[in-house]
Amino acid sequence: MTEPAADPKRVFFVVGEASGDRLGASLAAELRQGHGDAVTFEGLGGEGLAEQGLDSLFDIEDIAVMGLAPVVARLPTILRRIKQTADAIIASKPDVVVLIDSPDFTHRVAKRVRKATPEIPIIGWVSPSVWAWRQSRAATMRAYIDHLLVLLPFEVEAHSRLGGPPASYVGHPLIDELESLRPQSADERPALGEGATTVLVMPGSRGGEIARHLPVLRETLARANELMRQRGAPTPIYVLPSVPKHAAHITQFVKDWPVTITVVGDQEGKRAAMRRSHAAIVASGTATLEVALAGIPMVVLYKLDFLAHLFRRLVKVWTIILPNLVLGRPVVREYVDETARPEALARALVPLITDTPERRAQIEAFQELDALMAGPDDQSPAARARVVVDRFLSLDRTLKSRP
Repeated sequence: MTEPAADPKRVFFVVGEASGDRLGASLAAELRQGHGDAVTFEGLGGEGLAEQGLDSLFDIEDIAVMGLAPVVARLPTILRRIKQTADAIIASKPDVVVLIDSPDFTHRVAKRVRKATPEIPIIGWVSPSVWAWRQSRAATMRAYIDHLLVLLPFEVEAHSRLGGPPASYVGHPLIDELESLRPQSADERPALGEGATTVLVMPGSRGGEIARHLPVLRETLARANELMRQRGAPTPIYVLPSVPKHAAHITQFVKDWPVTITVVGDQEGKRAAMRRSHAAIVASGTATLEVALAGIPMVVLYKLDFLAHLFRRLVKVWTIILPNLVLGRPVVREYVDETARPEALARALVPLITDTPERRAQIEAFQELDALMAGPDDQSPAARARVVVDRFLSLDRTLKSRP
């Protein structure tokens, strides 16, 4: 007699923005490849998860807001969506819940679910920066997250030290993009002195960051050109990648700059600029990791906004630069707030445009960074994430212990 087919395993995704949707879609594709129709997806996501068969509870644009004023304006909607999402999980009782980033939303959902149905396993993908500030969040998360999938190698140890949930390093999504970040031929990034030198300029992706950094960058690049001319060296070409919504504004702002600078407003233009750039000046953030993985020596700046000034003393890390944190030493120089002056930035940038010990030291360190970020095997972040999710899918939920 034929055994009846087992009910498919159900994975409930909770995603709050486009970057999380891309991660979720990559995991769903891995699960589908491994399990076929024996796994189904439900919950909250965007276009990527929709392509994997998820019918989202609502449009994630309802909750994808940034900045204090927009959040306050949308707060009633956000609170309603938190309750709606948690209620859907409680009613559905999926085999596992996967939260992806957006902790202000996803973690509030998780707390409600854990209180009502503590037997449902909850996995978090992308850790809040508990190692940098508000470290008590790590131990708090242990009450409602069973396992964390982290993007940076040192985060596993950080959560262990701070009493956070068990964590696995699955790798940063940038690992999947290395080929598009790096030159594929000598023609794309000529050796220094064998063609035009290109410098990447990255002022940040948010409106406030851009507004704070562009005036400083204007004076920095002008001063860098003066220093290059004093050395009898040709001045570089500057390329500024921008997200599409800011490209027109930035283009208007830089049109009268006393340097040769081009603004590119699309993803492929940004990738092409990275492949041909010899050095970079970058606003602190994920972009520093992206530039380092592209093998581009850089100097980093950051101008704080009013709120960041107020909470600056709560920051618990010795550097704001992700490659430095991963490497455990100050490879890239940083200039924050009052130290981010054009003269200092220009004098730090110019040695990276020519063949110097400073430039070579960064390039060598970034090769070490590659090995640390790659992890112990050649799997993609999504494939590693699937290994953890599979453990929970096979878990007997009548048992009290979890992997």
